[in-house]
Amino acid sequence: MLWTPRQRSALTFLTAGLLAYLLVRYAVNRRYVSDPQAEEGARATQLPGRVDPNTADAATLSAIPVMGPAMAERIVAEREAFLAANPGKTAYGKLEDLLRVKGIGPATLGNLEPHLIFPAEDRPATQP
Repeated sequence: MLWTPRQRSALTFLTAGLLAYLLVRYAVNRRYVSDPQAEEGARATQLPGRVDPNTADAATLSAIPVMGPAMAERIVAEREAFLAANPGKTAYGKLEDLLRVKGIGPATLGNLEPHLIFPAEDRPATQP
């Protein structure tokens, strides 16, 4: 026999006590606390509307809800490398140009689209 009668009764008593404690706790506090996602990002109020990734600094880009500081730094670094290799050209002329940045794929592009604006074809982007 695995358990003696005295051990079984002690285990039963402890289990009943734990169950009683949980039932009392549930009866006293029935509130359900959900974990919803925020409507806006924590820094959404710092974002001035749509941002041009050709001119924005890393701090402004990181205020976009789906973008963190690391991704913002990668966008700025890739933009600076592009401009050094191609002076006078626009680094990001359309949304798909951001696919050159490591860590940005089609799903991320879809999330970034409402927050970004790109320069018109007839005017060059300005440097920050």
